[in-house]
Amino acid sequence: MTTITLKINEKTKKGKAFLEMARAFFENSKEIELIEEVESPYNDEFVEKIKKAHASKNRTRVTSKNLWESI
Repeated sequence: MTTITLKINEKTKKGKAFLEMARAFFENSKEIELIEEVESPYNDEFVEKIKKAHASKNRTRVTSKNLWESI
């Protein structure tokens, strides 16, 4: 089995057209499988810090009601 990895810019006309063609062509294929992995634009360390802060009990939440009071 051969694995090919393509990086496609979905924001361009050619990228959109290629993805549409590939999805339509391989939709019901048993021989070829499309595996779409979306790359995160965020740094992995940053994401871990955000998740850790979200899980923490010792945090301050700022809502639109208390936004000006927190400044």
